[in-house]
Order: sequence, then structure tokens, then C-alpha cells
Amino acid sequence: MERIATGPATAASPPLPGTPLADGTTALPAPAIAGLLDGVPRQRGATAPAPAPVEAGPAVPAPRWWRLAPTPAGTPFTFAYAAVLVVTSLVAALADPGLVHTLHRNSSTDVAHLLRTPVPVLLASAVWIAGGIVSPYALAFVLVLTALERRIGGIRTACVFLAGHVLATLATEVPVGLAVLFGHLPETSLHRLDYGISFGVAASIGALAGLLGPWLRWPLLALVGGALLNDLIAFQDPMTNWGHLIALTLGVAGWPLVRRWQRTATVVSPLPR
Repeated sequence: MERIATGPATAASPPLPGTPLADGTTALPAPAIAGLLDGVPRQRGATAPAPAPVEAGPAVPAPRWWRLAPTPAGTPFTFAYAAVLVVTSLVAALADPGLVHTLHRNSSTDVAHLLRTPVPVLLASAVWIAGGIVSPYALAFVLVLTALERRIGGIRTACVFLAGHVLATLATEVPVGLAVLFGHLPETSLHRLDYGISFGVAASIGALAGLLGPWLRWPLLALVGGALLNDLIAFQDPMTNWGHLIALTLGVAGWPLVRRWQRTATVVSPLPR
């Protein structure tokens, strides 16, 4: 048998456009199928989807420094109290020194006044700033009580302030009275001049620290506590300095209460932003 070698088969030419095919369809022109890839299903005539735009992250709000100051609507207690302190500070700075001394003496929470008129002098002593409007406690009053009132409300802030003012006063004056009674101090100690807002401010600082994050809470307590301890070591006015430390401790002891107050205030009336 003669062996015959055959060459490669000639490729069949594609059907003309419009020619009926064996499966009942019609041949399409080449441009219609030029954009299709083998093995990738795709609807004819569809275009590639545009990439989704990348959304920018939420903008970080700038700090609102005006919230550090008291306002009549946002912090009515602190605002009204600060207005009273401004008036009394102006009186102390501009009035006759003899009149100012008399006012301070009648507002003093010394043992003699506490025995005769405890409630009036406890309230009157809290409308004066020892050292005047330039005292560090004046600035601390504005910043601390504003921040505290925005978190727990005005009435509760007043309770914290008054608790520190009253309890620290009693904690320092009662021992003086007992020391005089037992002969360890002279009777003139019953009339020692004692007035100002510092005890209430110290208690408010201690309470506010419990509502701050750890990164701010502990540095604040370390700074304030260190300053108060330094004043106590200086021994210039040990009774008042002990009162400051007692008031700060009272504020810290009230953390469970003020934290519960903050949760309640946030649920009932969210803080304005």
C-alpha cells in the first residue's frame, strides 16, 4: 500500500456576518465580539465599572475652647457663682481696707462664729476669694466647676463644692476648738481668720479627676496633690493646708457617686456639643 502523507488541515474561514448557523443563531460581525475575553462571562456592550470613590474619614472636630468658660445656659450655677465672686473681688480690691477687713471678719468660719452662727458664716465665707481675683484658685474655680457642671449638672456640682467647703472647714476648725478647750492652744485661736473658696475648689478637683481618662486623671491628681503637700511642708498655714488635702480626698472618695451622676445626666440630658 502506498503511504500517503497529508499536510496540516486548512482552517475553515469564518462565516459571513448574518449567515444562519447550525444551532439556529446568526453570526455576528467581528467588532461585536472583539472586546470579549475567552472564558470570562460578560454581557455584550457592557463597560467596565468605574472604581468606587474613596470616602474620606470623618473630620476630627477642633477643640471648642469656649466650652472651658461658664455660660448662662450651659453652666448656670458656675456662671452665677463666678459673677458673685467677681463682685466681691472688686469690693475687696476697691473698698476701704477697714470695711473689707470687717466683712472678712464677719464671714470667717472660725470656731467662735461656727458656734454662734454656723450656717450664715459657712455660706458667707464661700463668696470671697483669698488673694483676690488673681489667685490661682480663681482660675481653678472657673475651669474645674465649668467642666464638672457640664458632666453632672449644676445642682450636683453645688453639692460637691459645698460638701468640700463645709466638711473640710469642720475638719480643721473642730480640732482647733478642742485644742483650745484642753489648753493646747490660746483662746485667740478661736478667732483665726478663715474664709475663701479653696476647700470647695479642691473637692471639685478631686471629683472631676474621677470623670477624666487615666492619661489626664493621674497627672492632675499628682500635680495638685504635690502642690498641696509642698504647702503643708512649708508649714506657713498648716490648718488651711490640711483642709485642702482633706477636701481633695473627699472629692476622690466621691468618685462612685459622681460617676453615677454623670451616667444619669448623660442619659437624661445629653451634653451639648
